[in-house]
Amino acid sequence: MSRSTRRMSIRAEHANAPAWSRVRSSRRANAASNASPRRATKKMMMMTSSAVRQGDFPKPALDVPTNENYAEAKALSQRLQNFQLDRASTEKRKPSVLVIGGGLAGLSSAKYLSDAGAEVTVIERAKMLGGKTSAWQDADGDWIETGLHIFFGAYPNMMNLFAELDIEDRLQWKEHAMAFAMRDFPGQFTKFYFPPFLPAPFNMGWAILSNDKMLSWTEKIRTGIPLLPMLLGGQEYIDAQDELSVEEWMKRNFMPKRVRDELFIAMGKALDFIDADKLSMTVILTAMNRFINETHGSKTAFLDGNQPDRLCAPMAEHIERVGGGKVVVDTPMQEILVDENGRVEGVKLRNGEIMTADHYVSAMPVDALKLKLPEKWRAMPFFKQLNELEGIPVINVHLWFDRKLRPYNGLVFSRSPLLSVYADMSECCSEYADENRSMLELVFAPCDVTAGSDVNWIAASDDEIVAATLKELENLFPDEIGGEDGAKLRKSAVVKTPRSVYAAVPGRNKFRPSQNTPIENFTLAGDFTSQKFLGSMEGAILSGKLAAEVAAEKLSGRVPSQGVKPVHVE
Repeated sequence: MSRSTRRMSIRAEHANAPAWSRVRSSRRANAASNASPRRATKKMMMMTSSAVRQGDFPKPALDVPTNENYAEAKALSQRLQNFQLDRASTEKRKPSVLVIGGGLAGLSSAKYLSDAGAEVTVIERAKMLGGKTSAWQDADGDWIETGLHIFFGAYPNMMNLFAELDIEDRLQWKEHAMAFAMRDFPGQFTKFYFPPFLPAPFNMGWAILSNDKMLSWTEKIRTGIPLLPMLLGGQEYIDAQDELSVEEWMKRNFMPKRVRDELFIAMGKALDFIDADKLSMTVILTAMNRFINETHGSKTAFLDGNQPDRLCAPMAEHIERVGGGKVVVDTPMQEILVDENGRVEGVKLRNGEIMTADHYVSAMPVDALKLKLPEKWRAMPFFKQLNELEGIPVINVHLWFDRKLRPYNGLVFSRSPLLSVYADMSECCSEYADENRSMLELVFAPCDVTAGSDVNWIAASDDEIVAATLKELENLFPDEIGGEDGAKLRKSAVVKTPRSVYAAVPGRNKFRPSQNTPIENFTLAGDFTSQKFLGSMEGAILSGKLAAEVAAEKLSGRVPSQGVKPVHVE
């Protein structure tokens, strides 16, 4: 690799990035001024056009009677709007809520509490909103993302949120297909194509049966039969498989090893950044259940631009406009203050300021929450169980090339030992579009021993990570990358997140806490809390809604419909 190639190294928790504000920071303004007129024109088109973009597909019909999950999510949104806490309060002010954490879970909780009539303040320690979905611009004006984030049709709460904020046109829907790189045939790819004329589950049946590149007919039959209990037993069966790893479940059900190698390893690394021998089978079954039972469940979309501007900003604006609340960044929380009975009295910031509210919601990641627990709470069984949960590491790699690689407008499962999924963002995302040069965004996983890697890639240098990524890509694009005539790397960025979503290793679900807690005025949000969408963007949004429901019920004097989840005892 030439010395002229530029690299950027960023740890997700220490990135120097723009702050949330209605007025752009000077750094973002400088980046914009350095951007080309073509980029400025492209961004204007992205923000104003609601038509289906060239190469994309129409928005799927999700709000239909047969989509029970979407209807359930829509009903929960409506229940929260019906609370009208501002009118029900006996005092001459709205009840106040302080949300700690400005990721998707925190913003979701604050958005729906605002809908319920509360005045919400969100504090975020970083200089930008988004948490695990945060992003920032480099000196060239290019966006660096914490992770490659894909939106599925099987995300009912996320899809309702987009509709409620009137930003559905910001999703760029792709062909309904799952694309896999052919490991044994470098440079070739295969798709599982879901025909639009067939409803679920027949469209997935067609997708599997019509693809003859990855599995034989015998392997397909031996894969389908063990999945019948999932179809018949539903969520109860899925939850019961949490004690088994993918590897263990497959052995018990006599599934072919090639299914693991060809499909489940790729799915596991994409869903939770963990190898199949360490991943809970509940994760795989949860995804497959949605994909099989929902016509558009596996259909994917990309956001048309960066997450802070295109998703987090509308949520923050809603909180301020509808609820009269406030969203502040670069505001680290130092300590949760409690009285002699353990009830929250306030939150002390790192600058010494103390903030108070009627109710408090923690939307911190589980690892951060454990560090900030008040001493009085640590021995309580409800909070002690958090020691059984911890975040899994992941690395996001950005590679800018000097030419266009073989174009594909969608997500690709790489089936590489080091790479999970990737996308050419110059094809998939309007803001990042480039007709002449590719920018690949790749999920590098697993990246330490706990996740199944032989190498601790989190501790590796960025040069080593980029070199390993390029080596894998040479296998995927042997006629395009590598050698004197191959595409050359112009620039790269490596983003390390040492603690991302909670590690979904076997047996963790029983330790995931409810949003309701034993503390009267304290509620939890976060994808690690108990909800059926696990560690995903959808899980974060749903956890925020459930936390908002608990807080709204308590603030209105009602007994929460969701009790405190019993603590598992060995």
